[in-house]
Amino acid sequence: MQQRSTQPAIPDDGDESPLTISPEKVCFIIIKAREFDAKKEVTEPDPGSNPADDKDAAVLEEHEDDPVIEEITSLINSVSEDEQIDLVALAWLGRDDYSVDDWPSVREEAARAHNRRTAEYLLGMPLLADFLEEGLSMLGFSCEDYEIERL
Repeated sequence: MQQRSTQPAIPDDGDESPLTISPEKVCFIIIKAREFDAKKEVTEPDPGSNPADDKDAAVLEEHEDDPVIEEITSLINSVSEDEQIDLVALAWLGRDDYSVDDWPSVREEAARAHNRRTAEYLLGMPLLADFLEEGLSMLGFSCEDYEIERL
């Protein structure tokens, strides 16, 4: 495991962000990824009863037509290629594969690996929300303001 730098990788002039994707978009994806992570395996595929009678338990189960998955996938697929590259690079940075000083090379590696399956790749990461949040934090950003505004 590499040693982390405590200094954010934000350029000295303070005007330029190291990200092409807005931290707000990343925070929205983090919130949605947490909803996705809360899902459990389907226990009763066709309960045949009123959801209210079952205390809406089906909402917490993974279904093929899950609106949370569709929303995250749609959002990731709709952002630019550079923004998708940032998402992958943030996830790699946040999972402790690199230090904050490695950001330029992490982003270059993510650019080389980019393909049309970015959403599927990211959603396949079990701790995606944590990785993205940690990656943002390492670059000096926080989702705290965005989460408070959503409450």
